[in-house]
This record gives sequence, structure tokens and C-alpha cells, in this order.
Amino acid sequence: MKKKIRGTVKYLELEGGFWGIIGEDGTEYRPVDMPAELQERELDVEATLLQVEEEMSMHMWGEPVKVQDFKVV
Repeated sequence: MKKKIRGTVKYLELEGGFWGIIGEDGTEYRPVDMPAELQERELDVEATLLQVEEEMSMHMWGEPVKVQDFKVV
């Protein structure tokens, strides 16, 4: 499923640390292979996300997604 969101990039210090995006509505997204250009704390973005299925992950936070495209706002 494809979804367009607006949100803020966060670095979470949980479970070894990882990048996430918190949508304006509070939904938590955990990008798989977060693009390097987005790896900046408190960056406001508009992004198109694709929901992905993960076999296993050590991170028990957010919905796993792939960033299809994005724009810094």
C-alpha cells in the first residue's frame, strides 16, 4: 500500500538506535534503508511511503516502510 505523509524525522535511541518518521497525525513509521539525505534529526518532510513486510526485526517500533520519494519542507 502506498501512502503520502507529512512528518518529522527522528533518531530513536532504542534497541541500538534507528531512524524513524513521526507523521503529523502521530503515526510512527520505521523506514527500511532510510535514504542518507533524510538522516537528519527534526527534518520536516513530505514523503511517499510503501508498506513493506519484514520477516524479522529487532526494532519493535513503527510501521515498516520503504521511502519511495520525498521532499524536505
